[in-house]
Amino acid sequence: MSKLGEQIRAKTSTERTRIEVAEWGEDEPLVLFAGELLCGEFNKLQKKHPDFLNNQTIEALVDLIIMKAETDQGDKAFDVGDKPILMRQPLTIVGDVASKLMGTLNNVEDAEKN
Repeated sequence: MSKLGEQIRAKTSTERTRIEVAEWGEDEPLVLFAGELLCGEFNKLQKKHPDFLNNQTIEALVDLIIMKAETDQGDKAFDVGDKPILMRQPLTIVGDVASKLMGTLNNVEDAEKN
């Protein structure tokens, strides 16, 4: 790897966002974690769901949740076997969780800047 590549790797954030989902918890909200949406992950979503940012289907949002949501230990919170369950959840909950996973990435212009 080049010196600049090493420099960029050293600066890459490993911070995770904490997401609380009251509707999915029992006595307390279910707590999920996720790192920033990375270019490679975004590309994977775009391949499966063309025009993802301008036409966010529910299936694409569920795939995003499966891809990014983690436990407090850093393990995947969901797998593809959970997709049917997530697809039967209220739109407001899925949309809220997915928007928190995406952070401030709202449109194509923002994606292209990153």
